[in-house]
Amino acid sequence: MISFPNAKINLGLHITAKRKDGYHDIETCMVPIPLYDALEIILDKKTTFTSTGLPIPGSDKDNLIMKALKLFRKDFNELPHLNIHLHKNIPMGAGLGGGSADAAFALKLMNNLFDLHLEDWFLEDYAAQLGSDCPFFVENTPKIATGRGEILEPIDLDLKCTHLLLINPQIHIGTKEAYAGVTPTAPAVDLKAVLADRSRWKDELVNDFEASIFPRYPEIAAIKTKLYEMGAFYAAMSGSGSTVFGLFDKKVNNGSWNEGYFVFEGVM
Repeated sequence: MISFPNAKINLGLHITAKRKDGYHDIETCMVPIPLYDALEIILDKKTTFTSTGLPIPGSDKDNLIMKALKLFRKDFNELPHLNIHLHKNIPMGAGLGGGSADAAFALKLMNNLFDLHLEDWFLEDYAAQLGSDCPFFVENTPKIATGRGEILEPIDLDLKCTHLLLINPQIHIGTKEAYAGVTPTAPAVDLKAVLADRSRWKDELVNDFEASIFPRYPEIAAIKTKLYEMGAFYAAMSGSGSTVFGLFDKKVNNGSWNEGYFVFEGVM
């Protein structure tokens, strides 16, 4: 069986509190985008994991897909062996949730392969054990995410036919580094109210990470400025960065970007 895990972007991201468990409480709107990895899982005589495309740091056993399989094997006895292959296309450490998507899609594929018949809420519980963004990719529709990102609420958000331009300057920003620069505060605006009025997005739909990351990485800030100059109705850094995206009402010439940048253009 094969599936195509997709990336996500964040429309607004507020860091609201530091939790006793070491995580942070957040408030954000996560939206799936048409940038994909490819994941194939088939039954086999022994369990193997291989990958192509972008290099994946760390050992295979530490990959979230293998951790997802380990979770299932902990609760369900005598599961068959699998041949797992991932073609990696979504940049890593870029605020796009690619690793989380791979893990969630692996859970869904294995649920079908093993005939477990687990409902989405059950899969979301497994996904939450793998990472804060993982549960979002189970239903994979626009959601307001709170808690550490695992509490999800559907939102009616229509971005159909919106043109997306996504720029990643190949700067890796670690989660620890990103959070170190943020002082948690209560949101100044109601996220749902802002999302309901697109005219408010540019000034009020804020990613809290930008305030500390932009001064340290002016190159990232410059991408956001350029996207607005190109006519985006909204531009922001996604997640903890370093990817910046622009949303446009129509297709635009994607401009000239520095050599080595990852550039993706698509329609929502």
